[in-house]
Amino acid sequence: MPEHPQPHETPLPFTPAILVEEQDGATHRWHSDAGNRQDLDVPADLSPREIAQRLHAANFTLWHLEDEARDPNATDRTIVQCKRFIDRTNQQRNNLVERLDESLLDRLQQNGTAPLHSETPGQIVDRLSILSLKIYHTHEEAERATASAEHRERNRQRLRILTEQRDDLRDALTLLFHNIADGKVRFRLYRQMKMYNDPDLNPVLYAASERSSKTAS
Repeated sequence: MPEHPQPHETPLPFTPAILVEEQDGATHRWHSDAGNRQDLDVPADLSPREIAQRLHAANFTLWHLEDEARDPNATDRTIVQCKRFIDRTNQQRNNLVERLDESLLDRLQQNGTAPLHSETPGQIVDRLSILSLKIYHTHEEAERATASAEHRERNRQRLRILTEQRDDLRDALTLLFHNIADGKVRFRLYRQMKMYNDPDLNPVLYAASERSSKTAS
């Protein structure tokens, strides 16, 4: 297992190790209340830690919408509804990554001449969130009584790999915060520039709008 980064005198905007624990706790809690839709709104006064929690809620919602859409018994109507909800939620997810990075940029003092880090803290938190969900569901498969012994063992091996990958990523985020504080690296806000939900940029959407305008005239 990787060694944890040593304590640093500069306070972190949040502690990645605690964030991971909170993601896991929320993942277990929300699965015990499957009908509970999570709050994805982001009031202006939320802290980076609170925005990270909203981001995890978006990934949780997306994970289960994707499952619903893949149900072989789902009706066409259900699949269409899921797809549209997936698009909206994925847009919220991307907005939350950007909002998290904006909030961190407001709070962190950066060395403007330091080399740029290719991945932002928000993008790393998003990956940690997805790993929390993968670990939860892989653990379910590793313990599923109705599955074969081979299936359970295969998922135990997957679980070890996923856990190690998350440990590495958690420590990488901690180190990134330390290196930003030390002026060794910096990050920028990278806009995702998603086009599929924008009626002015998606040709399917604006073509439909143009046809509707011609019909009305």
